[in-house]
Amino acid sequence: MTLGDKLKGWAKRIKRDAVTLWFARKHRATPWYAKALGFFVVAYALSPIDLIPDFIPVLGYVDEVLLLPGLIWLTIRLLPAQVLADCRNRADEWMTTQGSRPASRVGAALIVVLWVVFGVALWVWLV
Repeated sequence: MTLGDKLKGWAKRIKRDAVTLWFARKHRATPWYAKALGFFVVAYALSPIDLIPDFIPVLGYVDEVLLLPGLIWLTIRLLPAQVLADCRNRADEWMTTQGSRPASRVGAALIVVLWVVFGVALWVWLV
């Protein structure tokens, strides 16, 4: 198995776990703290807009390579084993039947709000 194959498998598991968290946030056996963290992770992971745009050299991919997988890993660790197994099965079924991951409009809205707040703060600081 080559390094490229290992990276592709890792990326596929990260995508699946993002969808797993999407199901886990609605699961009744998920603890409240995992739901709270999972809400923000899912909103960002499934958002069509990035916090740091990809066209920014190096920093544009930091969120996809470090931040997002780390947050997904942490949230997955907070889930009970039975919830994790159930939600992973549901995520696998979703990705097989739908062919893609769901989209988060809430996540996109949060990113836009963050950019607006950052822009206003920068403007106030400069003026």
